[in-house]
Amino acid sequence: MQKQTIIVAADHAGFKLKETIKAFLEKKDYTVLDVGAHALVEADDYPVYMADAAMKVASDMKGATKAILFGGSGQGEAIMANRFPGVRAVVWYGGNEEIVTLSREHNDANILSIGARFVTDAEATEAVETWLTTPFSNEERHARRISQIDSIE
Repeated sequence: MQKQTIIVAADHAGFKLKETIKAFLEKKDYTVLDVGAHALVEADDYPVYMADAAMKVASDMKGATKAILFGGSGQGEAIMANRFPGVRAVVWYGGNEEIVTLSREHNDANILSIGARFVTDAEATEAVETWLTTPFSNEERHARRISQIDSIE
């Protein structure tokens, strides 16, 4: 059985890690939609790629679409993504992987933005696996808070 589609996007700083994670996801039977960059171009700008990924996540009325973004720090990428209604992008740049779990359990994060300059391929692969396999807890307090976030315009 084929798993869900995962959107990936990266600028020059995250390009190599995106390619590594893309291969990992395909090996795990995810369908991967790569919205760019499609080549390593040192002078590229991340907003166009991140906006494309975020728009696809935001347009999914069922809320099942997820994306993984890759940049130098992951910060600007998440800032861009969070401009779109319904997007809950979180940043991970190594360290305690529990934050990845909590981003799904408590915040139902639908975009993971990875700071490629701060993690190894192995760390990122493990974090992505954890993030994709951790479900939202559906606890009332967390659902209530997400509803509050989504209701603010």
